[in-house]
Amino acid sequence: QVQLVESGGGWVPPGGSLRLSCAASGRSLSNYRMGWFRRTPGKEREFVAAVSRNGEATYYADSVKGRSAISRDNRKNTVSLQLNNLKPEDTAVYFCAADPSRFGHYSRPGNYDYWGQGTQVTVSA
Repeated sequence: QVQLVESGGGWVPPGGSLRLSCAASGRSLSNYRMGWFRRTPGKEREFVAAVSRNGEATYYADSVKGRSAISRDNRKNTVSLQLNNLKPEDTAVYFCAADPSRFGHYSRPGNYDYWGQGTQVTVSA
């Protein structure tokens, strides 16, 4: 079992930045591809970003590409998501998730076995 806890959400004005963090316990995150997803009311979970087990490969949704950065520190068992130039449409609950598979697509929520409780990000003037 892996327990994931997100932090770092909050309110920011448009154009602002936030750094979301995900702390894991239970098992080493080095065994998992890690992803960030977000959900708004009435919508399905949306892929945001993912990072490979060793941190060398990163993947981003088009909606955040160029203004976000995912990173991980396997020694500290943490994953982070830096969000810059935030827009009102980025308002959502953000979740980190752990994927043990080696062949599934990084953007599919169904590949991820473990999820945190989420952290709210609100972008408004």
